[in-house]
Amino acid sequence: MAKIPVVHHREALRAFEKLGWVQDRQVGSHIIMVKDGEIASLSVPAKNPIAKGTLRSLIRSAGITVDEFKNALK
Repeated sequence: MAKIPVVHHREALRAFEKLGWVQDRQVGSHIIMVKDGEIASLSVPAKNPIAKGTLRSLIRSAGITVDEFKNALK
């Protein structure tokens, strides 16, 4: 299992945007992201840094691997 990076929520948002996700709205301290063709949405907390378990859950919900997420961070 790949190691989860420690990231700021804005870095995570940019990485998900590179992977086709779009910011839809903000509800309190969470940014909601959607993607055409996907049933689920992502709820990214505006907290720094994002907890590793939360980030792993977001990556899993996005249907990507940790390595794909790390490549999108670059």
